[in-house]
Amino acid sequence: MRRTHILIAALGALALAQSAAASPVGLWRAKDGAQIRVATCGKAVCGFIATTNPRLDPQTGRPPVDKHNPDPAKRHRPLAGMQILFGMAPSAPGVWSGELYNDDDGHTYRGKIRELGPKAIRIEGCAGALCGGEELSRLK
Repeated sequence: MRRTHILIAALGALALAQSAAASPVGLWRAKDGAQIRVATCGKAVCGFIATTNPRLDPQTGRPPVDKHNPDPAKRHRPLAGMQILFGMAPSAPGVWSGELYNDDDGHTYRGKIRELGPKAIRIEGCAGALCGGEELSRLK
């Protein structure tokens, strides 16, 4: 019985150590096939669209651009390479909070990255009381 308690305590300590060392840094795949690269940016993390899916806009035959941006001067910038996660700092175990850019409407919102496990994260954003998000799976 005593060995069981020691084993449980050791496994708990290991899980806690792994959780404390967790990081969203890496390459992630969205459900639509797009890839997001999360990197360190100073003391926080940030994220960029690495690839879009589809790689070409079916309407134009060209790489997708930020066509929903309310600023007409920004509507022609390519989505691939665009920063979409800003200043995501640790706010709780397995949670990073900051801002995110939604290329579907061209607006920036409060957002979070939530660790779901070593191979999955969820990126969430809120506009007022309306919140939504998407799960991504780790590629690297």
